[in-house]
Amino acid sequence: MAYDEGLAEILRGDLADVPGITEKRMFGGIAFLLDGNMLCGVHRDGGMFRVGKENETAALDIEGAGPMQFTGRKMGGLIDVTGDGLADDARRERWMRLAMGFVGGLPPK
Repeated sequence: MAYDEGLAEILRGDLADVPGITEKRMFGGIAFLLDGNMLCGVHRDGGMFRVGKENETAALDIEGAGPMQFTGRKMGGLIDVTGDGLADDARRERWMRLAMGFVGGLPPK
C-alpha cells in the first residue's frame, strides 16, 4: 500500500456529505477532487491540501504543515501535512476549511 488507508478513510468521512467529491489515484496515493479540482489527498507520509497561494501562509502556520514539494520543487498553493496532523480533527478541519474555500471557488472541470 502506497498510502495510509486509515487516513484516507478519515478524509472520506469528512467529505461524505459534500456534493461533487470524487476520488482519483495520484502521486502514489489518493486525491479527493471537488467538481474535478484537486482538494486534498493522502500519500505515503501523510497528506496534502490545496489551499491556494493566498491561504498558504495561514495553512503553514498550523502545526504539522510544510510546503508541498514534488521532485524537489515547491508547489505554490499546496501544503504537505504529517500523518499526525492529518489525524488530528482540529488541525485537519482548519486545513479543510481553507482548501474548501479555495477549491470551491474554482470553475468545475
